[in-house]
Amino acid sequence: MTKKEYIYNKLLDLPSGKGIDAQSLADMLNMTRANVSHELNNLCKDGKVFKGSGRPVLFYVSNTNINKSKLDALITNNISLKQAVEQLKAAILYPPNGMNCLILGATGVGKSMFASLMHEYAIEMGIKDKKSPFIVFNCADYTNNPQLLTSQLFGVKKGAYTGADADKIGLIEKANGGILFLDEVHRLPPEGQEALFTFLDKGTFRRMGDDEIRKSNVLIISATTENPNSALLKTFTRRIPMLITIPSLSERTLEERLYLIKTFFKNESKKLNRNISVSLNTMRALLSYNCPNNVGQLKSDVQLLCARAYSEFLTNTKSDVRINSSSLPLYIKEGLYKEKEHRILWNKLMGEEIEFFKFSSKDDSSEKPNNKANNTIYEFIEQKLEKLKYKGISDIDIENILEKDITKYFTKYISRVSEEINRKNLLNIIGEENLNFIDKAVYQIVTSLKRNISNNIYTALALHINTLITRIYSNKTIVNPELNKIKNLYPSEYSIALNIKKQIEEYVHHLIPDDEAGYLTLFLVNDDKVSKKIKDKVNIIIIAHGKSTATSIAEVANDLLEENSVIGIDCPLDVNPSVVLEKLKTTVKNNFTTSGYILLVDMGSLTTFGEIIESEFKIPVKVYPLASTLHAIEAARKSLLGLSIDEIYSDILSVNSYEHMETPASYSNVKNKKSIIITACLTGEGGSLAIKNFLKSNLKYDKDLFEIMSLNCLDKNHFKNQLIKLQKDREILFIVSSFPIDLNIKQYNMHDVLCMKVMDELQQLIDTKSVVQKMSSILKENIDNLDGNELYVDITQFINSIENKLKIKLDDDSFIGLILHIAFSISRLKKGQEAVEYPDKEEFIENNKVLYNIIKENYLFLYNKYYIKISESELCYITDFFLEFMNNTK
Repeated sequence: MTKKEYIYNKLLDLPSGKGIDAQSLADMLNMTRANVSHELNNLCKDGKVFKGSGRPVLFYVSNTNINKSKLDALITNNISLKQAVEQLKAAILYPPNGMNCLILGATGVGKSMFASLMHEYAIEMGIKDKKSPFIVFNCADYTNNPQLLTSQLFGVKKGAYTGADADKIGLIEKANGGILFLDEVHRLPPEGQEALFTFLDKGTFRRMGDDEIRKSNVLIISATTENPNSALLKTFTRRIPMLITIPSLSERTLEERLYLIKTFFKNESKKLNRNISVSLNTMRALLSYNCPNNVGQLKSDVQLLCARAYSEFLTNTKSDVRINSSSLPLYIKEGLYKEKEHRILWNKLMGEEIEFFKFSSKDDSSEKPNNKANNTIYEFIEQKLEKLKYKGISDIDIENILEKDITKYFTKYISRVSEEINRKNLLNIIGEENLNFIDKAVYQIVTSLKRNISNNIYTALALHINTLITRIYSNKTIVNPELNKIKNLYPSEYSIALNIKKQIEEYVHHLIPDDEAGYLTLFLVNDDKVSKKIKDKVNIIIIAHGKSTATSIAEVANDLLEENSVIGIDCPLDVNPSVVLEKLKTTVKNNFTTSGYILLVDMGSLTTFGEIIESEFKIPVKVYPLASTLHAIEAARKSLLGLSIDEIYSDILSVNSYEHMETPASYSNVKNKKSIIITACLTGEGGSLAIKNFLKSNLKYDKDLFEIMSLNCLDKNHFKNQLIKLQKDREILFIVSSFPIDLNIKQYNMHDVLCMKVMDELQQLIDTKSVVQKMSSILKENIDNLDGNELYVDITQFINSIENKLKIKLDDDSFIGLILHIAFSISRLKKGQEAVEYPDKEEFIENNKVLYNIIKENYLFLYNKYYIKISESELCYITDFFLEFMNNTK
């Protein structure tokens, strides 16, 4: 037994809670005081013993310390955290009241959790009272408002500024006797850091507008994702003696990562109070996928998988809560394709014979959830499901709605993480000095506007101002053809823009033309203000017999479109139609629009309501006698795009119509031309060029197949016409811009691109389109008895013909699948092989006669050209394909 163990065991023999000084303990053990004192201090560093602040100094063993502390348990399965935990203990036990410290680490490593553990440990060791406060303050929330920051931290005296009508206690005062955790401290402006100096030095402070000096005994723990030497003032960091670095997930062992994954699944199982089965390949993927946002993302991803699996269980898609690798998001599934070393480690850690891991709610080896709020997502799923089923909504619609809601639930964490990534990428593009200046300019803008601006506008504005500065340094000028119009439409925003122009002039020591202020103005205009200048949209109202038929259809349409644009009016069978008519009139009054109303009704007297509303309110009304979810979605979607009542009504009529429509550019016509990716901003120089270069650096694409173009979008109508002209003979894959445009093209904003939120999705679009562009070559290489190029052109002609008649557009994945199916089918039939028999063929044809005949009619030219026997089974398979596609896109 070592001296340290001998001394510690003697301390354990003392009466509970009784301390002893070093000399008395040395006498009891017949050892020198120096040796005993040395080992006691080592035990204090280990967290096994703590000492009082009086004289003589008494040493104690905490009652809770006889058992293993939570921190000791943490490092048992997380060996990489050992040094951080040792530092944590030392900071808490440092006499007399602990040591202010700064926690370093990337986003998601667990800095907030560590700060919370420090508070728990302080209580555990008797350093802090059980009721001592632990207050979290996120500095990012007050980056551009030093005055509000100061008042939050130190409090306010009544009358200190306009609106300060009462004394207000600050967080430093509220945290007295406990811990104040300053998260994202690098976002604290210099004024905020300076405001903390006196307190860190002397433990005293003043409320804002007050002369009285106050004291607070509070331990300050800060956290940052940045290098403190560059992100914080030296005078601030000198006052933080202890730096604790938390390793990222990539720096930790796979054994630790597996432990974390299992712990997260066990905790979710406890929240659900039921078993969760996770496939071996899912565990392998989670163990090896690229998880840039560390433990926080890993935990969030596990919770998302569990929530989706629980949703599938409740909707009877699966018989239990089961997670398979086939349902994993692409970015997680990519973990299965790691290098050989990972496969060796997988087998070492998990073996190959286990098909599913089962996490039981009865297993007590993981920490129990300590907050009822942890169950929120599952309770929400249950309540939403019950509500949707009560309204008679179909299982397919319920699954779609729940999927969207679950994804929304997790966007809060994703959004916080993406902000850090967005800022890092902006720093790389703009540079620290310019970005700091831009932040000050944005603070001035927000203060003057008296409202916040969106993340996307901030990103686009930052890129624009940076380009403006570059343009000035290069002695380049730019003319704003809309300047006078902008001045007249938005005078208050233009006035603010002129002030910002002056700030930029002072920053670059150069005069700037007013044209630049015109461009800046457009970033400041509130979306609501712009929308008021656009004509009212057509309103969509559903009226149907039944207690909840109309409102249920409206709810499904609104949930799937993520807009509250469809109104439902129920018409119970026992209610007189005149009552429903009065309800309709009230609805029109409360939701009045001069653009008119589309009424989707089901039968009877409801079809006559349109004439009455049109006559009484003097507005255009169109009545369509078919109230279905498909028609409601189509009508609402076209209304949101700003189409006229006649255009919307025409589109609704064509939903179930198979009349001829002009053929758009086919795949074969554009297959030899590059697909275009558009980046756009006001000038076509600032944000659009920066985003163009960012996409070039971060996306993998074939330069022979894709082209990234930078356009200006100052004049929205001109920009829209440019895009329409490009679409005539080129395909626009997607647009990245600072403003939305009302065209049916995939659109992404600059903020979501720079923060990497949508990069996986963009890469997948490019990868899929690459396969489409190379389809003729793929057929040529894999079909030995036909000309692959010619076959590709013929099949795309057939698909285009069907798309035109059904008024649909296959997505790229569906297009690829159908091309391959038909090509190999024709190849087999040409060789004389029989088509695979379609089950219950006659019944299927009878039930889908209209669609089947359309497929058959258009497929005849393929049969005739390739001299193959007509196969009813093959026609059934193709009909089934289109039928499933249309059902899934309702």
